[in-house]
Amino acid sequence: MNFEFISIEYLVVAMAAMVLYLIYYVFKKDSEYNKNIRYVASVTEELNREIFYLKKQVSDTQKNIKSNSSRMSDNDVYQEIERTVYDMVKPISLGLKRLEESVQSIDEHIDSRISSLESGVKQISIPTSVHGNDDEKIISLFKQGITLDTISKELHISKAEVEFVLKINKIK
Repeated sequence: MNFEFISIEYLVVAMAAMVLYLIYYVFKKDSEYNKNIRYVASVTEELNREIFYLKKQVSDTQKNIKSNSSRMSDNDVYQEIERTVYDMVKPISLGLKRLEESVQSIDEHIDSRISSLESGVKQISIPTSVHGNDDEKIISLFKQGITLDTISKELHISKAEVEFVLKINKIK
């Protein structure tokens, strides 16, 4: 009987170590994602700066066109506007493509990380409850329409444990 108590202690210590490692892993990945988000934000800010300067150029070009409109034909004005718009749109288009590629790369990375975390979590074995048949009692009481609070009080377990058992058994 003393050996069972010691093995339970080792099991609890091992589970605690695993939880601490998972917490460390999540914080590490969170810092990587924050770094990627800061990169996307800097690219976005750069694009906004370019848009501001391009708007200023458009305004200056419009002023120039108005002042030179008396000397230019309608066709010349149209070609000048077309050339100016193309010059403004090209850098914005390139910046948007870079931003889209960055977001897509981050999205793929996040998806792969989520799937690897999900597969890792599925591989973790969930220990059976200490009280033996509590899972069946919880399910039975829940199916009878008894509230989660009442079930937790009756079985002397936390409400979170009751919710956990129902979620594991895909009842709630």
